[in-house]
Amino acid sequence: MVSLVKVPVNTGFRRLLYLVSPNETSFRTLDEVPDFVTEAILFFLAMVLIETIVLVCQGKQTPRINDGVNSVACGLVSLLHSLLFRGTELAGFMWMYNRYNIVTLPWDNPMTWVLCLLGVDLGYYFAHRYGHEMNIMWAGHQTHHSSEDYNLTTALRQSAVHRYTVWVFYLPLALVMPPAIFQVHIQFNLLYQFWIHTEVIKSLGPLEWILSTPSHHRVHHGRNPYCIDKNYGGTFIIWDRLFGTFAAEREDEKVVYGLVHPLNSWDPSFAQFGHLQYMWKTFKQMDGLSNKLSVIWKGPGWGPGKPRLGLPEDIPQVKAPITKYDSGLPMWGNLYVIVHFGVVMIGYTDLTQQSKVIPAIYTVYCILYIMLSLTAFGALHDHKNYGPLLEFGRCLLFLLVQQVLPVPLLLFSQILQWLYIASACFWGYMCIQQYSVSVKTKAS
Repeated sequence: MVSLVKVPVNTGFRRLLYLVSPNETSFRTLDEVPDFVTEAILFFLAMVLIETIVLVCQGKQTPRINDGVNSVACGLVSLLHSLLFRGTELAGFMWMYNRYNIVTLPWDNPMTWVLCLLGVDLGYYFAHRYGHEMNIMWAGHQTHHSSEDYNLTTALRQSAVHRYTVWVFYLPLALVMPPAIFQVHIQFNLLYQFWIHTEVIKSLGPLEWILSTPSHHRVHHGRNPYCIDKNYGGTFIIWDRLFGTFAAEREDEKVVYGLVHPLNSWDPSFAQFGHLQYMWKTFKQMDGLSNKLSVIWKGPGWGPGKPRLGLPEDIPQVKAPITKYDSGLPMWGNLYVIVHFGVVMIGYTDLTQQSKVIPAIYTVYCILYIMLSLTAFGALHDHKNYGPLLEFGRCLLFLLVQQVLPVPLLLFSQILQWLYIASACFWGYMCIQQYSVSVKTKAS
């Protein structure tokens, strides 16, 4: 198994805060640029644990297991495409660079590094803003806003779809920026935004004028009317102050998090693709080509006769506290899901290394199995009738694949075999019990 700890501890935490220097993060070629996001996984989990301990000490609500698992599951889904394809932002950048590059700034000059930092964050601001103001882009970005909680696990709730539209906003940088430096900052821009998803930190004083902070980003995740479409900045809040999209957090009105219309599901596939289904249904129902196209290109709040972004009065008024969707499992069920989710995460980490040397078809099989696993965990938390059967089939499939797959893509061991054998037996028994109850109910 590949070790999860690939960098010194202090370096890993510094990276999350963008506290890195040009000297240590400037590279000549793309092949030299590390996968900073994958290397940060262990540090994400460590900070989630630290935040949980702080919340306990403060006597506040700790992350809910059902919500946290769903957030991490969505984040994992968002990474799966990278096992087969180069990142879309980088692919788009390279397409532009190879055709229209005017001059390439020196890769080892600190000013190039700083200019790229600012350029990437400005590109992110507009990509993020249109992610809220254009329905086809919101279809992807809404995944990140679907949690009704706000903690570090929420930061991991990333979209698998949004990345296929945001690359356009970084194209101007390809006119002058070295690809390797761009690849560095596109990763660090994402890493920085992890730690600002917390309620533990209230204010950073004067830094609130310059940086995107937890306070600013809490507003961004709110569904209170004053929070809608505000504070898009990734690393810096200066863009919002310049372009009129800034709103300060109010002391007299607690932020209520989540979507205006909550998902009420723990299925990561629904969180990722549910809005696309809704758009398709709305598209078919609309009369006239103009209205149909408006469903795609105008804001998610648009309707016939309304302005592009909808009407402010259509935003539901909310007031904390609210009743959150909280379908879940007893403690033994949560422990079961956490253990098996951990196995999936370890398998994914190994796969990121194995995928470079194994046939692509095996990688595809593993991606499908990961999706099956995450869907099964969501079904169990949602109390779906098919949940036990899906989990039973998933465990049997794991044991079957272990016997026939010619390459060790996952952490195969005697302990793991017995874990899945026991799990398959348990869920097989639960399926029989469920079937018996169903037969008795119908007979009565």
